[in-house]
Amino acid sequence: MHDDRRIEHRIERLYGVRDPDFCRSMGVMLGPAIVDGNRVAELHNGDEIFPAMLAAIREAQRSINFETFIYWSGEISHVFAEALSERSRAGVRVHVLLDWFGSLPMDESLVERMKSAGVEVKRFHEPRGWNLSRINNRTHRKVLVVDGRVGFTGGVGIADEWQGRAQDPGHWRDTHYRVEGPVVAQMQAVFLDNWLKATGVVLHGPDYFPQLRAQGDMPAQMFSSSPSGGSESMHLMYLLSITAASRSIDLAAAYFVPDALARRTLIEARKRGVRVRIIVPGRHIDMKVVRRASRTLWRELLEAEVEIHEFQPTMYHVKAMIVDGLLVSVGSTNFDNRSFRLNDEANLNVYDEALAARMTAMFEADLKRSRRITLSQWQRRPWSKKLVERLASLLRPQL
Repeated sequence: MHDDRRIEHRIERLYGVRDPDFCRSMGVMLGPAIVDGNRVAELHNGDEIFPAMLAAIREAQRSINFETFIYWSGEISHVFAEALSERSRAGVRVHVLLDWFGSLPMDESLVERMKSAGVEVKRFHEPRGWNLSRINNRTHRKVLVVDGRVGFTGGVGIADEWQGRAQDPGHWRDTHYRVEGPVVAQMQAVFLDNWLKATGVVLHGPDYFPQLRAQGDMPAQMFSSSPSGGSESMHLMYLLSITAASRSIDLAAAYFVPDALARRTLIEARKRGVRVRIIVPGRHIDMKVVRRASRTLWRELLEAEVEIHEFQPTMYHVKAMIVDGLLVSVGSTNFDNRSFRLNDEANLNVYDEALAARMTAMFEADLKRSRRITLSQWQRRPWSKKLVERLASLLRPQL
């Protein structure tokens, strides 16, 4: 049982995102060091994401480490299983860590196929007896590292819903990121943290941590959190970034259930004149209870003129925050209690104007496919919806 105190009070604003003191806080007080020399490429939807990930897997020579929350049955799951198996048969050391809960819909024959090819497949927090706290702590991280040199992270799981280009409700909207440079070693360390928890085995040496040279000019850090080791760190990272904002905050949130402190921090940013825009899923959402619980919290945000937009064409699974056209934080973390306090999560923080500009353009393209919710629209919801939303809000601590 953990008795760590939660963050309860507002964070004092001492500096902006562009102040060197902000980076020192992010890299010393909160997370791993911010390292220079990285290259990060954004990949939009399955048509770009899956081919890039599979190409890296198929080119692996020494090691593949892959951690994911969702691995379901379907066409793309077979493609990944075969690619991983082929590399293992070729002598590459392949380690796959699946969350037990997130991989429940997975056909067990896929696991057996990989294991028979020599792939080490483990499930994170597979139940042993009745231990609710263990089951409730899931690895929501999405990390692929190939040869210790190329990394991928973002919001995508291995399921057919992520295929395509978000062209209809059957194909979800998401973004993933291909990473090269020294920060890949931090991505590897994030994977190895949970591999050690699941197996007790330490993976090390040049197959996993080769010498990494600069591949670009982007400063970055791989930020992680876990209830077993700093459950408040991801929450604090978001709060500190929002508090440091001077001009703009763009938040893409697949699941948006902010606690009172997060709401207050966003509202205080608005009072400073910061533009705050949020995109959340609309009626196409895989967990309707989350949308209902979220909508009960919007009054004070809308009154403060925080912009909330609902994505219309399909499920919106993007998880990204862009602050002041400089800081980009992307990865597995949702803006909710489950990500901030219950799950193991990982986000890549990049401090780069060029990437922030491209991400802002992506965000604004998504805005054009979204519907803004005004305060008057929110207030005019039918009483039946308000009642259902109120009941859903009782589940907020687990969402």
